[in-house]
Amino acid sequence: MIPVWERTLRYRIYSSWLIPGPMQTEAYIRSLLTSIRVRRRLVDDVDEAVPIRVAKQHIVYEGNHRFSIILEEAALRYRIGGIETMAAQLGHLRSVSTLPSVSLGIIPLDTDRSALWPVEGFFLFDEAQANVELVSAHLTIVQPHEINIYAETFATLAEMAVYGPAARSLIAKAIEALR
Repeated sequence: MIPVWERTLRYRIYSSWLIPGPMQTEAYIRSLLTSIRVRRRLVDDVDEAVPIRVAKQHIVYEGNHRFSIILEEAALRYRIGGIETMAAQLGHLRSVSTLPSVSLGIIPLDTDRSALWPVEGFFLFDEAQANVELVSAHLTIVQPHEINIYAETFATLAEMAVYGPAARSLIAKAIEALR
């Protein structure tokens, strides 16, 4: 996946349940990977995988990559790794949301979802590929008409989201709720 990450210029990421990889702290990554390893009964390579995931995040800070991220407010509220890990993760998310390369939108819990309810998490890599997160694995989608469906879905979700100070306020409320 690293070549795809490095050559992509425009990322569109939607998550209804987790903070996405490029915005994760090391402790949050470790908690997620440990949970996945246990659930899928995988070999314990968490200690090797965490630094690779962290190193991949350089693309958020370097080059001309652009990240458009839409989260459901619920993703801010699910406690991954305990209170301390989650508080640090939310603080980090609030910080990276101010980077020029990042556009963070959060769909508030009280948004009318008649047009589109929460869907599976997905990443769009330019117009070349979509990765969809499932319980058992990731799907890689390369058919242009299917990628377009995800792009249209992302656009609809983006219209429901709040940005800037309103999004950071939702993050602050989620941090406060941890106390």
